[in-house]
Order: sequence, then structure tokens, then C-alpha cells
Amino acid sequence: MNKKSLNILMIEDDAIEVMKLHRTIASLDKSHAIVEMKNGDEALAYLKSEAPFPDIILLDLNMPKLDGMELLTILKADTELACIPAIVLTTSNNPKDVLSCYQLGIAGYVFKPLSYEDYTLKIKQILSYWSINELTNK
Repeated sequence: MNKKSLNILMIEDDAIEVMKLHRTIASLDKSHAIVEMKNGDEALAYLKSEAPFPDIILLDLNMPKLDGMELLTILKADTELACIPAIVLTTSNNPKDVLSCYQLGIAGYVFKPLSYEDYTLKIKQILSYWSINELTNK
């Protein structure tokens, strides 16, 4: 099975979370590229620029300025941006947040585990799936 390296847009305001993702990706056999944004405003400006679209978006919900839920609402209402798979990666396990995100059209909702080992396992599973998904292998 041919796995693709992914272009990932990570929207996260917590530097430790960003570091954990980089460390996890560095341990993989594929070199996925990461573009980091600290909030929804930055991410939206990036997505509206001439930059190529990411294969997937990893998105935190709790951020300053434009938060994750507000950004998802904008992305999923935009015909060009709506097709980018958005995976919520958050500390919120509130059932209302989960339901609201799926109603907006997210591709997945992942609760950030406390242990680094569990975090690494979840990220590896996410990236493994999306690196073989037909949508990202166009």
C-alpha cells in the first residue's frame, strides 16, 4: 500500500501541543509537512491566500480570536474550503461540542490524551488513515 506524505495545517495556540505533534511526526517513516497557525484568523488568512490547500487540518477548539467552532462554521460554508478534511484535536470531551462539530461536517473528533504514548498512538492512526485516503491521494 502506497502511503502519501501529508501537508498538514495545524491550528493550535499551545506551543507544547505543537511540539508534541512535531515530535510524533519525526518518529514516523514518512515526512509529513506541517504549517502552524495559532488561531482561526491566521488559518483563514492562510487558506484564503495563494498557498496550496493542506491535505488535512488538525484543529483545536479553544483558541483566542476566532476559535475552532467559528472557524469550522466558516470553512464548511465555503465551497472551496469545505472539502478539506478537518479533524478536531482538542481537550474538550463535551458531548455538545462533539455533536456540533459533526453537524458542521468535520472528518473526525479526537480527544487529546494526557499521556504522550496515547497521544502518539492517536496521531499515528490519524495520519496513517489520511495518508491512504482517496481524497488526499488525488
